[in-house]
Amino acid sequence: MKSATPKVLHDICGRSLVGHVLAAARELDPANLVVVVGHAREQVTAHLAEIDPGVRTAVQAQQNGTGHAVRMGLEELGGAVDGTVVVVCGDTPLLTADTLARLAGTHHADGNAVTVLTAEVPDATGYGRIVRDDATGAVTAIVEHKDATDAQRSIREINSGVFAFDGQLLADALKKVRTDNSQGEEYLTDVLGILREAGHRVGASVAGDHREIAGINNRVQLAEARRILNDRLLTRAMLDGVTVVDPASTWVDVTVTFERDVVVHPNTLLIGSTQLGEGAEVGPNSRLKDTRVGAGARVDNTVSDGAVVGPGAGVGPFAYLRPGTRLGAKGKIGTYVETKNASIGEGTKVPHLSYVGDATIGEYSNIGAASVFVNYDGQDKHHTTVGSHCRTGSDNMFVAPVTVGDGAYTAAGSVITKDVPPGSLAVARGQQRNIEGWVARKRPGSAAAKAAEAASRQGDGED
Repeated sequence: MKSATPKVLHDICGRSLVGHVLAAARELDPANLVVVVGHAREQVTAHLAEIDPGVRTAVQAQQNGTGHAVRMGLEELGGAVDGTVVVVCGDTPLLTADTLARLAGTHHADGNAVTVLTAEVPDATGYGRIVRDDATGAVTAIVEHKDATDAQRSIREINSGVFAFDGQLLADALKKVRTDNSQGEEYLTDVLGILREAGHRVGASVAGDHREIAGINNRVQLAEARRILNDRLLTRAMLDGVTVVDPASTWVDVTVTFERDVVVHPNTLLIGSTQLGEGAEVGPNSRLKDTRVGAGARVDNTVSDGAVVGPGAGVGPFAYLRPGTRLGAKGKIGTYVETKNASIGEGTKVPHLSYVGDATIGEYSNIGAASVFVNYDGQDKHHTTVGSHCRTGSDNMFVAPVTVGDGAYTAAGSVITKDVPPGSLAVARGQQRNIEGWVARKRPGSAAAKAAEAASRQGDGED
């Protein structure tokens, strides 16, 4: 990956690679879930504790092959287990729980000692080929590409590296795996031959979509997997009643939820725990993270992080909702407005060119254009409260801490530094003074002076 981040911790669609694998495995409801960690294990273990505290970890201090890794996992469980052991790779984020369930079901139904998950691919170059018995369909061998005959290379069924084993037979066979190979490692695939030679059945389960078994080894493959997973998520949403106008330019995380009749416009990114209520409309050109949008709300050309938009409310275009923003039902956050840690009541509007931070605004108030809630004194943040049914003028500064009472008005251009009683009009600006003839005296001969002179003559009735 050419990265300081361990491969399995790279993110696609809101989860790490290993997080996707864990989510699929959890749906099988396993008695034990063990992750074998080696490279950068401190980072990986800390991540696992955060996303799945119930997972167990086994340390593979030296990376001595896949068979050795599985042996370390079994030792974490006491050396052997009864029942089925499913082995998956931590870098296969497209693998689904349904495919794993079919693998385990086939393994049980066929009475296999081991069942390998396979896939038929358009181009099998470089993959291990699955060789089957013509009569029974049982797997007789997995032949690596470099060792395959021409006939075997024509086989398009390949090994995925995902297996279901009989737990007791697996533990016994791992003791017999040798390291006399070019890598000097314990190969898990050798277990298949050991069990077959002992008279046990080796079977296979074919994945419905060969892309599920794709491992991620570089950024190109990461991007390809992200595209596939994103398409899956959008397809599911559309089948559930969501309109996605342009799936090619819409990106979502696995943790995003939609209700029916949501409309998502092009160039929209929905990430984290974002929730879109029934009939909500989002985009175009919007990025919503951990944001809840109520039923029938409209969010247009907006960046939002950790905000709540009430039912029927409108946001944007070109708004920025920072964490802690709460917009009430039928409220409005308009063009070039930024909010942070602000509770804005039902029906209240902040329509234009304003900053509202560390504030509470009541119901059905209107905040005039170009208003700033001055919340920071250089050391501490302070709170502003504006009541319900207030009308504040344009170009107001609210210097916190300050309160504007219910039903109060503030005049345009005011700097509000003192509390405004309910029902009052606050005027906090200097009186206007006109100095006549100033331009002619101070800027003689200028374009402004000539324009003023012409206007003066016109006013006196001169041609």
